[in-house]
Amino acid sequence: MGINTERDIEANLQIGPTDQGMVRLFIEAQGLELPMDFDPEEAEEIAEEIRAAAQAARLKGS
Repeated sequence: MGINTERDIEANLQIGPTDQGMVRLFIEAQGLELPMDFDPEEAEEIAEEIRAAAQAARLKGS
């Protein structure tokens, strides 16, 4: 299994702030709930990585 391995799994993703000042990614799939908390700086780094991956995907799709 890897980043390029396709899966037929439906999942929900919620993103928002917690009452503790963290950013939570909450993933729910097939009865599994996975909360992932990050401090704001880590969340911004993740956002930058997502933007970079989106740009790279655009270039590969061209």
